[in-house]
Amino acid sequence: MSREQPPPMTPEAAIENAARLLRHAEGETNLVLMERLDDLAGSWLGMANLLMERERA
Repeated sequence: MSREQPPPMTPEAAIENAARLLRHAEGETNLVLMERLDDLAGSWLGMANLLMERERA
């Protein structure tokens, strides 16, 4: 049984993931969860930056 491979990650997709997490964090009332979502969004933005650097190389 073969699994379908996900599409390759792009900078645009990583930025979309970060934006989705930040929108969710804005409406969150649990401060701890809000901070974790913000940190995770920052990780996605870091991934987007790395992918953009790789595309330029």
